[in-house]
Amino acid sequence: MSLPAYTKSQLALRNGQDRDEIWVAYRGKIYDVTRSRLWRNGMHYEHWAGQDLSNELTDAPHTEGVFDKFEIVGYLV
Repeated sequence: MSLPAYTKSQLALRNGQDRDEIWVAYRGKIYDVTRSRLWRNGMHYEHWAGQDLSNELTDAPHTEGVFDKFEIVGYLV
């Protein structure tokens, strides 16, 4: 099954404020973090949902493996 592609504008709507979905992108993949208690209200520390976090992970205290537990819902174009 192929996943849909989303633009940055479409991703931005999944910020936990405008819609119920809380999504973030990393390295071209979009992850659904809605069920994570760490992303409640669309914010995780200084990071906002609905954005591409590829450049921000270098400052995080964890590796990209943190995304393994989340469903990939699409691709960022």
